[in-house]
This record gives sequence, C-alpha cells and structure tokens, in this order.
Amino acid sequence: MALSKSLLKLTLLSFSTFVFSQESNLKNIKKLTFGGDNAEAYFSPDSKKLTLQVTNPEIGAHCDQIYLLDLNHQNPGTKDLKLISTGNGRTTCSFFMPDGKHILYASTHEANKECPPKPAPRADGKYLWPIYAEFDIYVADLNGKMVKKLTDSPGYDAEAVVSPDGKYIVFTSTRSGDLELWRMDIDGKNLKQLTFGLGYDGGAFFSHDSKKLVFRSSRPTSEKDVKEYKELLAENLVAPTNMEIYTMNIDGTDLKQVTHLGKANWSPYFHPSDKKILFSSNHHSTRGYDFQIYSIDLDGKNLRQITYESEFNAFPMFSPDGKKLVFSSNRNGGKPHETNVFIADWIDGDAHEIVSEKNLRKTVTYLASDELQGRLTGSQGAEKAADFISKEFKKLKLKPLSGKDYYQNFDYSVKLNPHEESSSVNVKGKNVIGYLDNKADKTIIIGAHYDHLGLNEHHNSTLMNSAGQIHNGADDNASGVSAVLELARMFSQNKTKEKVNYIFALFAGEEDGLMGSKFMAENLPKNQKFKTMINLDMIGRLNKDKDLTIGGIGTSPVFGEMVKRYQPAGFNLAIDSSGVGPSDHTSFYLKDIPVLFLFTGTHSDYHKPSDDTEKINFEAMTTITNYVFNLANAISETDDLPFTKTKMSQSKAVPKYKVSLGVMPSYADTKDGLHIDGVTDNRPASIAGIKAGDILTKIGTCEVKEVYSYMECLAKINSGDQLPVTVLRDGKELTVMVKF
Repeated sequence: MALSKSLLKLTLLSFSTFVFSQESNLKNIKKLTFGGDNAEAYFSPDSKKLTLQVTNPEIGAHCDQIYLLDLNHQNPGTKDLKLISTGNGRTTCSFFMPDGKHILYASTHEANKECPPKPAPRADGKYLWPIYAEFDIYVADLNGKMVKKLTDSPGYDAEAVVSPDGKYIVFTSTRSGDLELWRMDIDGKNLKQLTFGLGYDGGAFFSHDSKKLVFRSSRPTSEKDVKEYKELLAENLVAPTNMEIYTMNIDGTDLKQVTHLGKANWSPYFHPSDKKILFSSNHHSTRGYDFQIYSIDLDGKNLRQITYESEFNAFPMFSPDGKKLVFSSNRNGGKPHETNVFIADWIDGDAHEIVSEKNLRKTVTYLASDELQGRLTGSQGAEKAADFISKEFKKLKLKPLSGKDYYQNFDYSVKLNPHEESSSVNVKGKNVIGYLDNKADKTIIIGAHYDHLGLNEHHNSTLMNSAGQIHNGADDNASGVSAVLELARMFSQNKTKEKVNYIFALFAGEEDGLMGSKFMAENLPKNQKFKTMINLDMIGRLNKDKDLTIGGIGTSPVFGEMVKRYQPAGFNLAIDSSGVGPSDHTSFYLKDIPVLFLFTGTHSDYHKPSDDTEKINFEAMTTITNYVFNLANAISETDDLPFTKTKMSQSKAVPKYKVSLGVMPSYADTKDGLHIDGVTDNRPASIAGIKAGDILTKIGTCEVKEVYSYMECLAKINSGDQLPVTVLRDGKELTVMVKF
C-alpha cells in the first residue's frame, strides 16, 4: 500500500446486524411460530412433526411447556400447537422416542406445580442459567399422557436425547456432584457416566450413525474460575458465557475439543454427513448480544457462518432425511427479543467455495519470506513472486488476459531523491493477470498489488535508517494477493458458471505510485464491459474491534445496501464513499468503473521490516475473503450497476509546509499526540534532544493529536522560526526549544 494511505481519515460507522444477509445454505425459510419464546424444536423420526419448548402467555403457556406441531397442516403455525406436557411446573429439552409416538422431556411438575423462579439479577450483571434440582426425565404420548418416569435421583436430570438407532438415551445430570453426561438404555436401565471433567457438560446429540456424541462444555481451569463454578453450582446455577464444542464416542472414549473460539459456543448438532457440526456462537461479537449459527469440520477446520440475519440464531436440527433444518431465531419478530421457530430447506454448499485458511497462510508465508527480499518492483524477489502467481493461475487453468502468458510488462521511472532530477532510475515491472472466461458480456476485476519495498531502495520505509533491511510486507500486501488467489480458486473450480467473467489482477509498482494498475486500466480489453473492480490492499491485521474499511461505496448506488447485507458477524464497517484513494482501485475509478476497496487499517508495522507473517490474523482474512466472494456473487447477479462520480477523496488534504522537524512519525491511529518512531541525525528534532519513543503534543501553541494536526502545525512555521516543542517521555511532559 502506498505511503499516503496512512493519511486516510475514515469515518467509522457501526451498522446494526438487523439487515438482510446471504444465507446460501438456507432456502425457502418459513416461520412456524408467532409470538412468545419458542425454541429447541426437534423432528419426529418421519420428519412430519416437531416437538418444541414454548413460553407464550397468549396461548396459556406462562412457563416453559412442551408442545407438538404437525407439519402436515396447511401453513402450520402457533394456532396448530398442541400441549403435550402437563402444563405444570417448568419443562425443557423434549425429544422424540424411536416409535415417533412418544416423547421424552424434563419437568419439575412433580416437585411443584408452580413455575420455579428464574435466578435473581446479579449485581455484576453476569448472565446465569438455572439448573433446577427438581428436573426429572419423563416419557409421554402425543396426547400428553405420562407413561413413564425415567429418572428419580436427587438433583438435576435433563437435556435428554435419543440415539437414531433407538438403543440409548444420553442426558445431563448432577448425580455425581458435577454436571456430567450420562447414558442409559432406551428403557432407562444400565446407567453409565460418560464425562468426568470439572465443568458443565450438556446439550448432547448423537451422530446420525449413532456412534458419536457432540456436546457443549465449560471446563474452568484457573483457580478463580473453578471457585466461581463450584459456588454457582452449589446454588444450582451455571454461567454459560464460556463454552466450547466437544465430541466423543458414545462410550465416553476419544474425547476431543472441536472449537477453540472463546465466549459461548453451544447447541451443536451433527450435519447429515457426520463430518461437520452446526452450532450457535457469539465468539465473533465485539458489541453486545449476537449469536449466529456456524458450521465446522470435526477437526475444527473450515469454520463457516450459516446465518446472518437477527441477533439470535440457535438450536439447529436437521430432519432425519437431511433435507430440512429447523432453528430458533429473533428474526421477523412481532416484538423485540421475541424468539420463533423457523424451518428451511438445507442446501449443502459447494466444497470448492469454502475459503481455505491453509491456502491463505501458504501464500502469505512464501511471499513475505526473506527469500523474496521484499518484492521491490523490478527486483529478483518480485520476479519470483510473479512466477509464483503465474504458476497458481496455470494450476487453476485460467486464461491469459492477452498473449501467451499471464504477464503484462511495463516500465516507469522513479526519483530516488525528489529534489534531484539526476536521481531518476528506470524500473521494469510486470502485472500478473489471469482470466476466467464464463462467456458473459460483463466482467468483474478482483485485484491486489504484489510488490512491496524490498530493501528500502526507493526510500518508502517508515522506519529511519532501514536501508538494506528486508521489508517483507506480509500485510502490505501479501495478504491481499493471497485472498485474490484464493478467490480465483473458488470461482474457477466451483460448480457454478457465474453471469460474469472474472479478471484476477496482481499489480506491480503500486508502492511507487499505482504504476501497474494505471498501465492495466489504460490497456483494458475494448471488447469487455466492466461491472466493477474490487481491490484488496492490507486485509491481514483486523483490530480487536473488528473494524473493516470499505472504500468506493459511493461509486455505485447499489453498493451501500449490498456491503451491509453481506456484512460478516461481529465486523464493524468503516465506510468511505470516495472512489479515489492511495491504492489501485483509483486507476479503475478514473476510467468510470465502480470500485470497492477493502482494508483493515494501518498499524505500527506499516512500511517497516517488522510487517511479518506471524502478525497476520488468518482467521479474519478467511472471513474477509468469504465476504468478498459473497459481494462478487451479488454484484454478478445485479442487472444494473450504474457508475457514480464521487468527491476526489474523503481523506484529509495534506497541507504544504516549508519546514521539517526531522522525525519519522508512527502511522498508527493515535489521539494522544504524534508518536515518534525515529529521529534523523543533525536535524531540528535531534539537535533539540527529541528522541525516538517521544510523543509530540505541541509545537508552539499549536496542539498535535495525530499526523494530520502535526502537518497542519508544520504548515504554519517558516524557516528560521524558533519555537517551544512539547513531548511526553515516559509519561512526563518535557518542553525543548527547536529552531526550524
């Protein structure tokens, strides 16, 4: 990314997750309940009925009760719900017995007909689940007649499910003194404890072949967490805020932790293939309450977001034939926080369209290795990078855009000293371009620059005295290249023939002034119409607040709604409407092509030798790559994508100034002053005693908060002026006199 990118000033806007989003695995989504709290819906063995847990005073369900819903009814809904629990106490976790004519569920009705109270709100606000000791497990017929009591042990017995082969029931119980999983025969005999680790093991379900179990578990390890867990359990409470997904064999062997995501991961269910799991999680959330359904392979790889709409999606369950998915969600509610049950046709995605984190990591690791010596345009390292990209395109059987190979050669000159005409050197660069020909009349360009700073031969480093040091450029921009190559794989290898052609363009010369993209934009094929250009530049360092910048929104009226519709869970979008900025999309915007620009922000390693692979957030890169895939698909489906001119830039203009302090500023986003990364010898700052690590806060009476105000202050100073300069050093304020 060109140096001036660090001067971009972007307005961060956080959009609500109450927006329409792509849920490609779910088709014909239908709402089954209307009003109240409806959850934990599970299919009968013949897929024709559901049993579910309902609280809805409007139908007389004042405390969680179990209802039956016959899906054969025309437009089944709340009006068709049939009470099959006693109507007394509180019930939970119903499930069909193998005959399809009976259900089992847990209930407190025998201990007390009244509804047991919910936990009182805590002063610390911690969310708690009650573990009612009065819960026992019962079997009833579909008319609500109680036919058998399966448990009669002191303490909590609930969360019971039946194996598809009809042999076993697994449930959660405190009979051992902790919340563990237990197994019994279908008739309630031959009890066997399956889990033994301290913590809440619950919400188990069988695989479709009845050989494995998947469940949620909180496993406290620190002394503090263990103490809190035990204290809460003594009060029949648990805090379900830190849970991960586990699998094991049905005899308790081969226990494996599947997720390592943090926060609450729960309500797991096996995919019909038994090779992956659907579950609900808020691991992505940075602000408040937000649960989405994800899928993940049994080995913990290939995490994919399934739901996008609303802030609560949970309890996914497949019909026995694998064709339907039922789940609970806050979407389309009549009132805030209303939870309803939905059913959808399940569509298995194309395996080629799953982003491979392994591929992303492989590409970044190679391009940002010392072997490539920083990929300066025209260098041997850049040649190796171009060769690597070309071979990847060949593997994918992409066509060259023109000619016999993937290269587009160009040359330009660079002044190594902007004040000396004689310092100009000639540079030979090459873009690497692959073409996916879908025989369409319109084309989408997806691009990124593959060059970086080399050994700082062109003096673009932000680190003082760094000549000769390798600037590997993992984020800038091996990250963008890896995403483009992965998108090329996904679009070229999938089973879909999109309505557009794709050009995958990797540019040289970006760091020297967008040279490669300018050349390509000037030489676009005359026989193609271009819908948009998507530019990926520095997408590898998503911050803790998950702020993703998207530029170019104003270049087409379609983009504003679209980027929100496909917004990944937990991400906060930073919107810039301008089509012009210090990266390669600018070259195409100037040719009246709508553009989008994705960028995760500058950081303290920007344009320094320390921009290395180990600092890349590959999980976030995987999500961003999938986001771009969804956006590109959506763009391909639009009939009309009009181009709109925007203001030249929303970035703050760089003021002209006559003096220099002689410091290398940090380009990280700070508000407490200008952080100084380096000081040039024998320049005003060095002579006055200013050091690297100081934070500049004031020049004369002009306050400095970041790089913009620093430049505004410099613009007011004339050569020869002598002014007090204030810095913070080790937290203490220091003022020195500086002669400019």
